[in-house]
Amino acid sequence: METGMAPLVRDLFGGVIKAVIPAEAKDVSEMREIPDNQEVFCHSATDQSIMIDILEYQNHVQGENAVRYHFDDIANSNESSDTYEVVKIEPIPMEKLSMKQCSDAWLLRGRQLVSKFKEGNEAKNVVEISLALFRLPQYSTDIVVTFNNPTNISQSSSSCKPVSSGSAGSSSTWTEETFYFSVTSLSLVHPELLFGENT
Repeated sequence: METGMAPLVRDLFGGVIKAVIPAEAKDVSEMREIPDNQEVFCHSATDQSIMIDILEYQNHVQGENAVRYHFDDIANSNESSDTYEVVKIEPIPMEKLSMKQCSDAWLLRGRQLVSKFKEGNEAKNVVEISLALFRLPQYSTDIVVTFNNPTNISQSSSSCKPVSSGSAGSSSTWTEETFYFSVTSLSLVHPELLFGENT
């Protein structure tokens, strides 16, 4: 990983999950309210962010259609359903994963036009999105990890500032390698705390 400081293993969701998170990451829950089923970390110097969501298992979609479903859902939430593209979808080899309970895992790379804080169409930024999906049918759960990397900032966006917002330059800028390292480190250590003993 090419970051300025060594990454940290963090307890997520009260210790249910552990993952390596970049040291530059700020826990967004310390700044604003975050839903109980979500963890959000933002880069301390850029607009990059990593989100982990525990979601309901979508049993009507399988394989790459499942990860595409969650990407489409994010696009709808970002009001960019008409302005996005899927660049690549591939399975994550099970031998690479720390989370051995999942039935399968997928990685999607794409782009969306997103306005920060719903600032309007004129303030939409080009955001490269990498999305990892862990499927846990035995717990009726999909775990989604999302890396948001703004690469083209609108002049009308509140993110617009003289220093580049994550597209180049700084050695501490998060990369796809940073994200993949976090994804493959994700481990479900205490499922009983979240799903119950008999799930």
